[in-house]
Amino acid sequence: MPPSETPAAPSISGLAIVLFAGGFDRVHYALVMASAAAATNRPVTLFFTGRALRALLQPEEPGTLGWHALDPADDGSAPAERDRFFAANGVATFEELLEACVLMGVTVMACEMGLRALGLPAGVALRADVPVTGGGVVTFLNEAPKGASTLFV
Repeated sequence: MPPSETPAAPSISGLAIVLFAGGFDRVHYALVMASAAAATNRPVTLFFTGRALRALLQPEEPGTLGWHALDPADDGSAPAERDRFFAANGVATFEELLEACVLMGVTVMACEMGLRALGLPAGVALRADVPVTGGGVVTFLNEAPKGASTLFV
């Protein structure tokens, strides 16, 4: 390349993550990926569907967040137990990652078809501290960052 030409700056593409699996470790790591991408100024969309939707449910009892009802972690431990292990070992907790995603403007979507497939009633209460957009696959595909890499978890 001639010295007078400078290379074009690489374009920063976004990240779109479809969270389908309901295992705690999978949903937790999707939040790791989303928060890391957002921290590097990439637009991010998280599309919760299937059993992963439980992570967005409003607590039924005080102190029992919806993600406590996710499927067990890969090591067989309950989600809350695994989260405590992470905290004790310097790994970001579920709530820390979710809060980081919210603070950094990650778009969080809940699949309306997925809610029905779980047998949840229309208008089921989702977490008030997480701005959630409802919609389906078409909405997700239209609103995900253009040119984004898409991961299916």
